[in-house]
Amino acid sequence: MADHEFDYDLFTIGAGSGGVRASRLSAMKGKKVAVAEEYRPGGTCVIRGCVPKKFMVYASSFSKSFKQAKAYGWDVGAPSFNWPKFRDTMNAEVDRLSGIYSRNLANAGVELIEDRAVLEGPNTIRLVKQDRTVTAKHILIAVGGAPNMDDSLPGVEHAITSNELFHLPKLPKHIVIAGGGYIAVEFAQVFAGLGVETCLVYRGETVLRGFDDDVRTAVHEGLKEAGVRVITHTVFDKIELTDESAGTKRLSLKNGDVIEDVDQVVFAIGRDPYTKGLGLETAGVEVDDKGAIKVDAYSKTSVDNIYAVGDVTDRVNLTPVAIREGAAFVDTVYGDKPNAYDHSTIASAVFTQPPVGTVGLTEAEARKQYGEVDIYKSQFRPMKGIITDHPDRMMMKLIVRASDQVVIGVHLVGDDSPEIIQAVGIAVKAGLTKSQFDETCAVHPSVAEELVTMKEKWIPPELRAAQ
Repeated sequence: MADHEFDYDLFTIGAGSGGVRASRLSAMKGKKVAVAEEYRPGGTCVIRGCVPKKFMVYASSFSKSFKQAKAYGWDVGAPSFNWPKFRDTMNAEVDRLSGIYSRNLANAGVELIEDRAVLEGPNTIRLVKQDRTVTAKHILIAVGGAPNMDDSLPGVEHAITSNELFHLPKLPKHIVIAGGGYIAVEFAQVFAGLGVETCLVYRGETVLRGFDDDVRTAVHEGLKEAGVRVITHTVFDKIELTDESAGTKRLSLKNGDVIEDVDQVVFAIGRDPYTKGLGLETAGVEVDDKGAIKVDAYSKTSVDNIYAVGDVTDRVNLTPVAIREGAAFVDTVYGDKPNAYDHSTIASAVFTQPPVGTVGLTEAEARKQYGEVDIYKSQFRPMKGIITDHPDRMMMKLIVRASDQVVIGVHLVGDDSPEIIQAVGIAVKAGLTKSQFDETCAVHPSVAEELVTMKEKWIPPELRAAQ
């Protein structure tokens, strides 16, 4: 039963992965729990992120598979793509998964409230549509993030965000995407693979800022090889609707370029914590300049009984991290074993085509942190594409701390990189050394075997010339 002073032991705002995991585990410990969700259970990942995006990546990748099949003796004729059929199938699966989230909450004894919740105090929550307040001993904020839009841009009303890409009434003929982060580059290659004329506009020099430089270069080149027009060092200046019935736009860029006959203009310039209008200031919860909720190592905010997990804290914005943070919250508050989730050495992937897998430090981070490091690099064409007209290239990179030979970073670009990096992440998390990698027998023939067969240190050309 709930503490007699409050309606609930725990009230969670947001039914995404982190909020649902924390709510279920808390209820299973006998706590009275409610979770409020203003849209649909499942959060960013299930509804408008990882899951539907991965389905779009799969759909897009078939175009390359059809081309490769010819080299392997298959004659598949002239393939065609039915966007409405795929879109509806994809969204039906999203509906199914959202329903599973709802059922899992109910089975755990959690009350799901379909309403927007805002804070009115450290223990008080107002349900907006129902126009009533409830109280809770502990409050967990897990509202995630929302895509950015440049509201000052003339004609911004003619643009959309990544949220809307899963529900387009028809496949565009020409799409322009703003941004150079993982969302922007993933969708650029998705639409290029579906046969759409695709342009990416990015203010920087090379995409995927924050990733290892060799990864950034490989992905940037991969975009161009996929037929994506990449325009760097500029941003949108204005959007003009040129044909209202067809929805055609003219896009002007700050560098003076004009892009005509654009069906869809998409902002993928990042996501901000979804804290606006949440009542944080009323409850005394502190946020940073970006609006992210400030938390300590145990996910506690500036208010003792209010916690926050997931993207709203802007620590490591990944679904599995939010789930782990949610579980750690339960350990801390209801399990009598304070648990500060370790955010270091987290493996992640970017589902470009070919995809990225990465874990640990970039080369720049490693050199800044440790000084001397050993680099092992390999670039090659995987066996699958060798007999085709346009074989992909694989890039593998190991970063080794020179002082003790511990592998502190692994970066991959190539088919199956996300699958490989999950296993490699265990080795890096465990602090294994380069010699332990070397002692591991290769699986042949596979691309992954290169990870245990790279023996020669990579030396920059300028240093090699000096030797």
